[in-house]
Amino acid sequence: MTQRISTYGLIGFPLGHSLSPVMHNTAFKALGLQATYKLLPLQEDHLDHFFQELKKEESPIFGLNVTVPYKEAVISYLDSLNPYAQKVKAVNTIVIDKDRKLIGLNTDGPGFLAHFTELGVNIKDKRVAILGAGGAARAVLSTLCMIPERPKLIKIFDSEREKAETLVQELRENLDLSIVEIAQSIDDLNIELSDILINATPIGLKTSDPALIEEELLHPNMFVYDLVYNPAETKLLKMAAVRGAKTSNGLGMLFYQGVLAFQHWAEIELPDEIKDKMKQALVDRLKGK
Repeated sequence: MTQRISTYGLIGFPLGHSLSPVMHNTAFKALGLQATYKLLPLQEDHLDHFFQELKKEESPIFGLNVTVPYKEAVISYLDSLNPYAQKVKAVNTIVIDKDRKLIGLNTDGPGFLAHFTELGVNIKDKRVAILGAGGAARAVLSTLCMIPERPKLIKIFDSEREKAETLVQELRENLDLSIVEIAQSIDDLNIELSDILINATPIGLKTSDPALIEEELLHPNMFVYDLVYNPAETKLLKMAAVRGAKTSNGLGMLFYQGVLAFQHWAEIELPDEIKDKMKQALVDRLKGK
């Protein structure tokens, strides 16, 4: 009898830019597991049916990642959330247990923090500006508010002001957001006075995307972090480099959140050599190898 191949995957829409399959399939192969990771693009009107099928015993899917625009929407389909996901009210990882119960977690925040730690970015008492108020911004903002060495000030802006207001209001129920202000406009973000600028919007995924801000606002004493990792250098990062700022894309965050998600699915601590292979696979794919 042929052994059934376990399926893992990423749900969201659109998914063409994602490098998650490269990373996870590298790990499955290195560990000799009969498993595969797929992109599972889902239109919003298919969510109900997808989760109904997911709970069935015969479903081949044993773990999921969740991306834009469903990090909050999936919560209503889950059986439980871990404490961190409960606080941030967003899920990017779903563990499916032996009884087909769906458990929601969020590895975005810890992944973001792990990458910032690796980059040696000092957050304590800094002024942070965040662009965007979606699921990724939710994880970043909550993490910055939860760590002991918090920033001095965080200003957040979204072109849909209500989105930013809802985000802050929801997080305030569980977290101390006394250092957070909602910017009324891009100008009100005071980017020129910021030490750290974080793009948590999907703007930059396409080469045709407009520049988010004026280049003159960037300066050499700031760190500019773009969660977009494909392309490896967005317009924002190119502008920041021209202005002498330190920069990074979000590939490290993708890697760290992916490692954590994999460990939750497999209930194991991945050996360093497997992690190294996962990271190298991401780098190689971005370089077109």
